[in-house]
Amino acid sequence: MALFYLGWDLLALEERVHILERRIERRILRDSQDPYDLPRNEFLNMFRVSPELAMDLTNEIRDQLQRERSTGLPEEIQVLVVINFYAKGGYQRATGDNFVVNVSQPSVSRCIHSVTDAINTKLLRRWVRFPMTAIERDKAREKFSNAPQAFEGAIGAVDCTHINILAPKNHEEAYVNHHGNHSLNVQAVVDPESNILNINARFPGARNDSYIWSVSPIRRAMEFHYNRGDAGYPLEPWLLTPLTRYPEGTRQYQYTKKHCKARNIVERFFGVFKSMWRCLSYQRVLMYAPETAGKNYCIEQEPVGRNNRINENNEIEDRRGPRVVAMRIQKQLMANWFPNYVDGDQ
Repeated sequence: MALFYLGWDLLALEERVHILERRIERRILRDSQDPYDLPRNEFLNMFRVSPELAMDLTNEIRDQLQRERSTGLPEEIQVLVVINFYAKGGYQRATGDNFVVNVSQPSVSRCIHSVTDAINTKLLRRWVRFPMTAIERDKAREKFSNAPQAFEGAIGAVDCTHINILAPKNHEEAYVNHHGNHSLNVQAVVDPESNILNINARFPGARNDSYIWSVSPIRRAMEFHYNRGDAGYPLEPWLLTPLTRYPEGTRQYQYTKKHCKARNIVERFFGVFKSMWRCLSYQRVLMYAPETAGKNYCIEQEPVGRNNRINENNEIEDRRGPRVVAMRIQKQLMANWFPNYVDGDQ
């Protein structure tokens, strides 16, 4: 028995020595290999951003990432570890085994939480800003008027996209989307230059787009100004939707054609965004709870609780008044834009 205990102690000691040696090896590799020394193209391929932008981001949030120990990860490495995870979308271990940013998996996990929280705390409201003043709205309308897919008077294009997540422990059924996957349904408003004007990741995947829009603060702020949404949204004076089932040659057909071209801005944005940041791709599943997954999407997340559970009676109320006003706006726009086409309702 004594020999057994002695053998076990030796094995345990051997394992501890191996762990310490691996830590030292990682630290030596980390200290000797500076990712900023990589050729520019290689850096861009690995991190999807330029070295200048990565350093600017680090400097912006450096005070939020102070090391507790002198041997802790430098702020520059913390940020690059997280950017690499966002860009590659793989498991954290794959990032930790990267030959450049040689960091242990637990350290990668801590970096993801701390850097993401720092971005949300310090930069979200500065970088993601909806035009609220008259001057800001005029500039936004000018962008759409001069865009290749012009839509005069609009200030943003709105749509939702699903971000797959792990099945949560609480209210699991509320997160099952129409594809049968667990997800967050994320709403974004973007401009023609793919700048994010507003983003909302509060809602579970079972919530539909029109419901999310109906309770959005942006909807309340948008009265008398209009966005463009797809046919899944209700027609409102401040949210113009396409007019389907009208034959070619009518004003309605031309209006819908123009509308769809302009609204493709937000669909293109989602495609490019998920392609660049693979952790959000439909082929990936963010291995986090909903509140953390929402933060990884650079959102201020609020916990999804009882108020967000699916309730068949909690649908959008019938807004007949605003709808009538919106129809008049559409009629006037079509008459102004397509005077040589017939009205499909006559």
